[in-house]
Amino acid sequence: MPSDTKARIQAVARELFAEQGVQNTSLRQISDRLGITKPALYYHFASRDDLVRSIVQPMVQDVERFVGTRQPGDARELLDDYFDLIWRHREVIVMVVRELSTLGVLDLGTRMFEWRRQVITLLLGPELTQAQHIRATVALGGMSDCAVEYAHLPLEDVKPTAVEAAAAALGL
Repeated sequence: MPSDTKARIQAVARELFAEQGVQNTSLRQISDRLGITKPALYYHFASRDDLVRSIVQPMVQDVERFVGTRQPGDARELLDDYFDLIWRHREVIVMVVRELSTLGVLDLGTRMFEWRRQVITLLLGPELTQAQHIRATVALGGMSDCAVEYAHLPLEDVKPTAVEAAAAALGL
């Protein structure tokens, strides 16, 4: 569990990264907003990249656990749980979408495509037609887009419609 100061630094960094992008946010801006010295910030994070990694890592771990421990089963339940997962990490997804250079952190771009392939296999099995694969890409991509586009709304206003639309795209 991160220390209180570390968690506060991450929270302020997420805000600033969302407002102005990762590359346009300096560690000085983060320390100034927190009212701490830059050396105090460096005590917790060696660099901006280290800070970005610390913000992205929990999402990586959650998604890896999701795709690594799920068994094929009820597709609607899987869609429902997948939406909860992406909703929980929507701030990080917004940060990545806003500044695609963030994809370089932890080789995120490659991992995200692999995660999607694994979720599609869990949903529909390993042997898919091209049409099934395209529908699954639309379904999962659409749910991710909803988590980003409607991040400001309550979960209960977004999730039922997003999951239902994903299920419809899959023909469920």
